[in-house]
Amino acid sequence: MNKIRGVLYFIICVISIFLVVVSMAIFRKANHKCRQIWAKFQKLVIGYKVEQIGEFDPDANIILINHRSMLDIIILEDIYPKNLAWVSKKEIGEIFILGKILTLPKMIAVDRKNPRSIVSLVRDIKDRVDNGRVIAMFPEGTRGRGEKLLKFQDGAKVAIQKLNLKVQPIVLKDTLKLLDAKNISLNSGVVKVACLDVIDTTSPTWYEDLRKDMQEVYDKL
Repeated sequence: MNKIRGVLYFIICVISIFLVVVSMAIFRKANHKCRQIWAKFQKLVIGYKVEQIGEFDPDANIILINHRSMLDIIILEDIYPKNLAWVSKKEIGEIFILGKILTLPKMIAVDRKNPRSIVSLVRDIKDRVDNGRVIAMFPEGTRGRGEKLLKFQDGAKVAIQKLNLKVQPIVLKDTLKLLDAKNISLNSGVVKVACLDVIDTTSPTWYEDLRKDMQEVYDKL
């Protein structure tokens, strides 16, 4: 049954992405509101609930999130109060029409095959932060499927240190159980979202310590 729900949902999801792209193209100054409405619609279709532990820090200008499912993005777009600028692989922005979900709201595309992409990443992050956006980034760089966080990639660390960003870690639990794109599976249920305190990035080992701290929180949720 969850397979059938999964197939139906992904058809609905593609159509809804097309509609939100059209909406953002028409209402360019309201792209954040368009995305929020889209995310809340996904919540109704999927039937998930959020159990939030802690609060989003209004002073943070970048959030680092563990990544397991497309649902991670949907949830943050639904509940995060500010206009997020997601860091994503550039291939998503190249998808016909649907890729506009990245380019229209000025998300940040990264060419992971280009070692010099870190330069443009730092530049783009600075631009979005200067314009009042909050950066949303998956430090693992890709989706994991197990219970252990993957190794954190260097891109987030470099950008944070160069720009002296205020970092709030966000830990999500059980998103893959609800929405699994690889197996085309959909279930209703509860997702736990833990908002950690803004971290001190002055320690030489802060990035490695962050991964350990996020793993500990994940294990306890």
